[in-house]
Amino acid sequence: LQSDYHFEYTECDSLGSRWRVAVPHTPGICTGVPDPIKGTQCSFSCKAGEYLEMKEQSCVKCASGTYSLGTGVRIDEWDVLPPGFVSVGTDMEMDLGSKHSNCSNSTWTPKGDYIASNTDECTSTLSYAVNLKQTGSVSFEYLYPDNSIFFEFYVQNDQCQSTDTQTRWMKSTDTEWEIHFVQLSRGSNVLYWKTTGFLMGNTAAKPVLVRNVAISGVAYTSECFPCKPGTYTSKPGSALCAPCPENSYSNKGATVCSQCDGEKYAEIGSGSCKPRPPCNATDYFYTHTPCDANGQTQLMYKWSEPKICSENVEGAVKLPASGEKITCPPCNPGFFKNNMSNCQPCPYGSYSNGTDCVQCPAGTEPMVGFEYKWWNTMPRNMKSSVLSREYSSSGRETAWEVAGEYVYTTPGDLDSDYQMLTLTVPGYRLPQSVAKDTENTEMSRITFVFETQCSADCTLHFMAGYGERANTVLEHWSGSRERQSYTYIINSNATVSFTWAFQRTGDYTTERKYSSDFAKLYSIHISNAIDGVASECRHCALGSAESGSSCVPCPPGHYIVSGSSACKQCPPNTFISPDQPVGKQACIPCGPNTNSNELRSACYSDCKLEVVHEGQSLEYDFSPLSNTTSLQSGPRFTSRGLKYFNLFSISLCGNEGRKLASCVDNITESRREVAAHVCQSAVIPSDVRGLKTVVSSQPFSIADRLIGITTDTVLDYITSPEDLFPDKTPRPDVIFYFRSLEVTQACKTGRATTIRVRCDPESVQHQLSLPSKCHEGTCDGCSFHFLWRSRQACPLCSKNDYKEIVSACIQGIQRTTYVWQEPRQCAGGVSLPEQKVSACVTMDFWLKFGVSTGTLTALLLVAISCYFWKKTRKLEYKYSKLVSNSSIKDCELPAADSCAIMEGEDAEDDLLFLTKKSIFGKMKSFTNKVGAARSSLPSI
Repeated sequence: LQSDYHFEYTECDSLGSRWRVAVPHTPGICTGVPDPIKGTQCSFSCKAGEYLEMKEQSCVKCASGTYSLGTGVRIDEWDVLPPGFVSVGTDMEMDLGSKHSNCSNSTWTPKGDYIASNTDECTSTLSYAVNLKQTGSVSFEYLYPDNSIFFEFYVQNDQCQSTDTQTRWMKSTDTEWEIHFVQLSRGSNVLYWKTTGFLMGNTAAKPVLVRNVAISGVAYTSECFPCKPGTYTSKPGSALCAPCPENSYSNKGATVCSQCDGEKYAEIGSGSCKPRPPCNATDYFYTHTPCDANGQTQLMYKWSEPKICSENVEGAVKLPASGEKITCPPCNPGFFKNNMSNCQPCPYGSYSNGTDCVQCPAGTEPMVGFEYKWWNTMPRNMKSSVLSREYSSSGRETAWEVAGEYVYTTPGDLDSDYQMLTLTVPGYRLPQSVAKDTENTEMSRITFVFETQCSADCTLHFMAGYGERANTVLEHWSGSRERQSYTYIINSNATVSFTWAFQRTGDYTTERKYSSDFAKLYSIHISNAIDGVASECRHCALGSAESGSSCVPCPPGHYIVSGSSACKQCPPNTFISPDQPVGKQACIPCGPNTNSNELRSACYSDCKLEVVHEGQSLEYDFSPLSNTTSLQSGPRFTSRGLKYFNLFSISLCGNEGRKLASCVDNITESRREVAAHVCQSAVIPSDVRGLKTVVSSQPFSIADRLIGITTDTVLDYITSPEDLFPDKTPRPDVIFYFRSLEVTQACKTGRATTIRVRCDPESVQHQLSLPSKCHEGTCDGCSFHFLWRSRQACPLCSKNDYKEIVSACIQGIQRTTYVWQEPRQCAGGVSLPEQKVSACVTMDFWLKFGVSTGTLTALLLVAISCYFWKKTRKLEYKYSKLVSNSSIKDCELPAADSCAIMEGEDAEDDLLFLTKKSIFGKMKSFTNKVGAARSSLPSI
């Protein structure tokens, strides 16, 4: 019988031919099977919605309730892992003996309509091998909301050639399902979906979801596939099955969906109906009608859509009565009320506080933008929508509703749905009075005030991008949050879409457990928006003195004088505040040892400065340190044991203040890049997880503006503790102070960075280091500290840093040599003077000269002594005669015969003294004579 066998094709030969043969279901049971006949060519294929009927070898349309891809296969049921798929969890880095090394259970998990990846730090690979008879393709839908998981898809063919490295990384999808399409070559192809977790915090990662895998180019399809439960197709020859609408269901292979009973409900694509729960207060919400001509609005109550609760069940609440009239809230700034009490935008050149439009005075310009703080109706450039994990085309729009003083999230369909509010602007334009600045790239800024109240793991995401479906998550808040504000600076005209997405729980559930959780937005303000309205006007510089002249930018370094339209130059070394260039207070002084750039938009350092330390002036030149450098922290490990590093990129000074340090995210296609003076990113080395390139992610700036350079440990409320970097040198540390104005949950006033530059004469290369107490560069996540040791960090050498050494006089030559003071604490600057050579006289000459001079001096002294001795002898003789004659008459001395020794007395004197034996004897005799003479003198 024909039911005892089936037809198959043989393998294709070298000519592309094959044979059709009959194969018994049970070998040996039956005989008389049809003879083999020549089959279709190997390249033969049927269209989508058809299958190859093997008996006639012709294409036949699929019956209702079934579908076919023709030459392809489609996998859309994930109750279990479909045949042909293999999921393996591995750890390519850790030792097998590690307590974190067991990754065997970290595999992809089927979830019914999709398959989910692992969420830990193991590497989970989902693979599928397929043999294509002709060139084909693979497509699939994926949801990739969490950048803490690395997700790549690549194909390896039978020549072991893989997808290019740059195209294998998948683009994050935030909250939208995306379709990925790749061409496949003929022959064997192995498809790989590979995920690796990278969890640096305690927050649980969200898995990657994959569904609806379709592969074309495979061998013939000999049968059609029945539609899975919850889907149907009513027409023959269908390539896809459509999901059943709300409150309907279907079984496998259905041609039509059946409606649920009145007290039951079903979501889109359901295979069964569920009993309706009793309605409660979380199943409805309230909103306002547009204002009427009397300035009144009605308070309206509505059931949350889709309505799944029942009002007829015991204990159910009824919908409150609508129609209560209340006074309309004011219009938002920049709008006015028309005769119908509707809010209309004021024309350009005027402003309002929400009442009447007022023309801007002469010499002023409107500050255009959008400011929403009253919520009677949803603004025209804002849209509310719901994104479901299961089906993105749910059609629901009641995600956010206006409530007068705020806009809030209504109870949703599923707690895992994303309730989205999108604001779209056409672009940005700087005011006419603001000059363009290549360094200050701020185009606009958006500020909003929000609040969340949650009983589960709710999350509010804030995203920005160039379209509703091309967003990047900028910040997120988990759990309940008190009323607070957040500001984001916009640097590109391409950022035209902003989305707030609220999710009550990340766990998929079909129940409404957390419908009472909500998020509220109280106000949204975005500046410099094209087609915006103005809430105020500010003074501007005029192009000429004529009335009605248009506003023009002041020259660089000038501010607008308050109350006039004149420009005045700021004092030297100041920069202009970009927020408010009016009044002298717009001139902000630069910090110590910094200068304003050419456009007066920021302060920078040319790497040269002078400081006074202990009464001594020290000059520095850090130009050798001006090139961008990087510092890698020590290895860090996540809770699972994944190794990573924090990479810091630093641009210290010079370069006319340009921010040359750069950090990138190369995981996804967005390749977000951050430019700053100092930035940080998380890096996974290429030798980890079998990666071929270094993976960099989560870049952010920690230094956008240079505050000042000083040796003080505190500047502008930023502190650089000395105990973070002990072992100071005799020279003071020069400290660079920076700020980053990006506000985060932990850093309400932004981040701050200090870089200590320390003189190290022994350092051959630059040595950057982090505090030993704070291995990641920061102890609180907001203040970062670095130490830069270098020889080029020493002050410039001066004359005070060297001394001279004078050599001995050798052979009439004397040398003077100059050497550095030890230990040397300077670099560069003045050079050591050349050695000096001078003529000199040797020591032998001076010795001979000294001996000769001494001898002559001794002879001279002897001669002088003899002369005075002779004179003394004569005086002694004269005195002796006077004494001898004193006895002639008492108390009278005889008159002198003459005033001098008479002629002939010398001989007598000589005879008298010749009788003495020695000079000492003569002196003794002379002393005795003098004593006797004194005793013989009469008393007066």
